[in-house]
This record gives sequence, structure tokens and C-alpha cells, in this order.
Amino acid sequence: MAQMSNYLENALINATLRGTAYTAPATVYLALYTSDPTDADTGTEVTGGGYARQPATFTAPSNGVTSLSANVSFPQATANWGTVTHVGVRDALTGGNLLYHTNLTTARNILSGDDYSVLAGEVQITLS
Repeated sequence: MAQMSNYLENALINATLRGTAYTAPATVYLALYTSDPTDADTGTEVTGGGYARQPATFTAPSNGVTSLSANVSFPQATANWGTVTHVGVRDALTGGNLLYHTNLTTARNILSGDDYSVLAGEVQITLS
């Protein structure tokens, strides 16, 4: 189950309890991490070697739960990326804000020449 970032927690509190507008991103992006991003967005995102965040889509929520609706494939690694342990959902292709984060069921060491995909349903977000 994914955790909400401090940024998104504050944005939702401000929007629902303080009347401050929040504009949802038109596109969200899946990011790969070699350490826990944490709610404070302090983890280590993969960089270099052909890596780029990828657009992600999610199912319509049911009872406060949504999940990744399609496989998200990353470009082939052109250098070693390290052991990917976590994913984050971000609001921009570069920079931007972390929205949600979670660990992967199985960590994977990505080497040069490897292809990597996060499968539909593998990332689940629950608000309770």
C-alpha cells in the first residue's frame, strides 16, 4: 500500500479544510528509487543511464483504492541503475513533487542493457 507524501497531505488538508485551491496534475509519472523516498521526498531516485520517469495511469477508485491500470515500461538501461526497491508517483516529468510512494514486492538490480517494467496492479494506493 502506498503512502502519501507530506506535500500531498498538506495540499489535501489545505484544499478540504482551508479553502485553498489544489490543481491536480494532468499527468502523473512513475519514478524508480534505490532507497525509500519517504514522505519528505528524501529518497534516491535513479538517474542517468537512459532513465526517465514514465507516465502512469490508475484505475477509477473503489472504496478508496486505486491501482496502476497498465504496465509502465522504462527505457532500456544504458548503465547500471542499482537495486530498485521503491517507486514514487510524481506530478512532473522532471523535478516537481512526490505524491505517493511504496516499496516494490521484489527489489531488482538493474544492469546496463536491462529492460524494466512495473506491472499493472503492482502499485496500489489506498486512502483510509
